[in-house]
Amino acid sequence: MQYVLEFLGLMAVFSIFIVVPGADFAVILRQSIVHGRRAAIMTGIGMGFSLLFHISYTILGLGLIVSQSLMLFAMIKWAGVAYLVYLGIKSFRAPGFNVADIHVSEEDRKPISALRCLGMGFITNALNPKPVLFFLSLFSTLVHHDTPGLIQFSYGIGMATALVAWFAAVSTFFTVKAVRDRFIASGKWFNRITGAALVGFGFRLALARAAD
Repeated sequence: MQYVLEFLGLMAVFSIFIVVPGADFAVILRQSIVHGRRAAIMTGIGMGFSLLFHISYTILGLGLIVSQSLMLFAMIKWAGVAYLVYLGIKSFRAPGFNVADIHVSEEDRKPISALRCLGMGFITNALNPKPVLFFLSLFSTLVHHDTPGLIQFSYGIGMATALVAWFAAVSTFFTVKAVRDRFIASGKWFNRITGAALVGFGFRLALARAAD
């Protein structure tokens, strides 16, 4: 039951994190518009594999840190809380996503292979500093250091699956222009809602840790 509650806590925060528009979202949206649904879905799968990469070194790194210094581990946890609040404020203040920012040339419209889409998704996510900082803060704040590594990695598989599912949904619906236009029109309020949710999670975690 402890592990189930940990996983649900992770997914509650992560579900807000993945829907906040960022670099990954922009790439998926562009793939949907330029190359179509299949290319966008394959790109999202590549991002899912990259997510497992981030989670793997996060788990190994945190295990090394906690074995050396519990004080340093606690500092990372509080830094994680601060980072969640920072992400929330940044998202709250962000303007809506502008599809006009996507520039498409004739070269861009050439057919693209599934393997290239997978690689694009993996590299985009792997080189994005946002997942690096987020997973360090998320795992250090929500996952107990005594949780076995295999269990933690199973959390990562669940999170990667959720990411791929979200981007598959984005890829499916955003190829429909009416749906895409509707979402972009309400993008500013969408950012405010998700930003407020992340700030709320951050303060809730801070209060919970303070009580421990």
